[in-house]
Amino acid sequence: MSTGAAAHSADVSTWAPLRQSAFRNLWIASFASNVGTWMQTVGAQWLLIDQHAGPTLIALVQTASSLPVLLVTLPAGVAAEFLDRRWLLIAVQAFQTAAAAILAVVTVTDHTGAVVLLVFTFALGCGAAAGLPAYQALVPDLVPRAQIGQSATLSSLGVNLARAVGPALAGVLLTQLGVGGLFALNAASFVVFAAALLAAPAQHQRRTRRTGLLTSFAAGGRYVRNAPVVRRLLLWLVVFTVPGNVLWALLAPIASQRLALGSTGYGILLAAAGAGAVAGALGLGPLRRWLAPSALLGTAAGVYGAAMIVVGLSRMAVLTIVVLLPAGVAWIVVIAGLNSATQAFLPAWVRARALSIYQIVLFTSSAVGAALWGVVAQWAGLVTAFVAAGAVLILAAAGSRAWPLLTPLDADRRAISYWPDPPDVAESDPGPVLVVVRYQVPEARRAAFVRALPALRRSRLRTGATSWRIHRDTTGAAFVEHYDQVSWADHLEQHHDRLTEADRIIQQRVNAEAEGAPVVEHLFVVDPDLDQPPGHESAADPPDPQEGASHA
Repeated sequence: MSTGAAAHSADVSTWAPLRQSAFRNLWIASFASNVGTWMQTVGAQWLLIDQHAGPTLIALVQTASSLPVLLVTLPAGVAAEFLDRRWLLIAVQAFQTAAAAILAVVTVTDHTGAVVLLVFTFALGCGAAAGLPAYQALVPDLVPRAQIGQSATLSSLGVNLARAVGPALAGVLLTQLGVGGLFALNAASFVVFAAALLAAPAQHQRRTRRTGLLTSFAAGGRYVRNAPVVRRLLLWLVVFTVPGNVLWALLAPIASQRLALGSTGYGILLAAAGAGAVAGALGLGPLRRWLAPSALLGTAAGVYGAAMIVVGLSRMAVLTIVVLLPAGVAWIVVIAGLNSATQAFLPAWVRARALSIYQIVLFTSSAVGAALWGVVAQWAGLVTAFVAAGAVLILAAAGSRAWPLLTPLDADRRAISYWPDPPDVAESDPGPVLVVVRYQVPEARRAAFVRALPALRRSRLRTGATSWRIHRDTTGAAFVEHYDQVSWADHLEQHHDRLTEADRIIQQRVNAEAEGAPVVEHLFVVDPDLDQPPGHESAADPPDPQEGASHA
């Protein structure tokens, strides 16, 4: 976001989105569901500890819940563009209710080994991955645009408030209900979320022209690859999440082996980190006013890294609890900051697909980090795992000035239509379409024109082009831009639904170096054999010289 937009967003109260009843009801239901999920996590990890599992197996609980994102999130992101997001989320809650209920029954009847537990954790992770893009794409439609950043912060606040409440509640209830009872409560939490979705009013969802599944995947990928702002956000997400996930993957063995705590003590440790995260979410607005985004991110990463070193070395429960409070603050500052920045930047037409890629990066980093630190702890010890992860984070914080967050050219990500209207073409006229744009560039301005071309290329590829190239004639005065799109309908959508103020500024910079307005042509592919199947050439067709001439 630009400086002005960031200031405007910071002036809006963190709680403002809760005045919207649709957002408020779903936020409460989502919080209840997240409490159930954290109770499930505590139960699963403590069940493995009771079965004397090693750090690698315990860490695989986090991996099993995160890894499904690789398989499910991209198709789910495309589905969220074309299907009713509310009903898609209801279907996901039904699946998760069934999976959690079966796991509860299996656990109560003492049939839950490590393999069964990881399989059901994986299944629940698939459900979570299927619902994430739809939920994150739905939330910005429930609040005014100026409150999108605050809604993302509140969503992260709900997750981390659940992180504080869920483990502590699980620690208390574990001795009363057992692990199977915690799994049953998780199943009930999905029912609560489904009920809130059923009660929510139907939301208007812009109907994107339907394209193929693979084509939609590719469009989302091209957008992310050609959006430097999003790429830098994803880079920071990986650099922070891979080492940062050591805490969530291995806090259970820290509680059991280093601090000699039981399940209640483990719940208190998680609650301390969650309480810090809640405090961080509440203070995120003032922190954003005091520090620039990159400085805030680097500071938080450094604090979190130092906290991981202390957690790994500590033998005192009180010291660990105290240190987990600022660790929770730092965690939410980074995760909520990156998430809200991504949501606010993405335009509506590609938001669900790009957010699915964001979730893939987040959860893949979590899965890889959990497995990595589990193996390190297994072979080198818990202390080594935490100290190494903390050192990586401190190094990343020290290098934050070398790769700061980028800011877009504009604050407004709404679609605008500034191109001249395209010619009328019958819908039956198929793609692909080749768009040709001709520029006349005076010699004195050619160097500046060429310097403006990389941004133009990224703009075209972000908004629908599948390939892009530019040529010049032998005199050097005429430049001809070519880019392909999958269909005429897709090009119409580029005209009316995909361009933003940033794209307009880029086009203006290119046009300013040219002489006169560019000339645009739209060309369709012609199949020379469209009406002449092989073997049925007309006698009037001229012979192909490569095939030889016929003889009398």
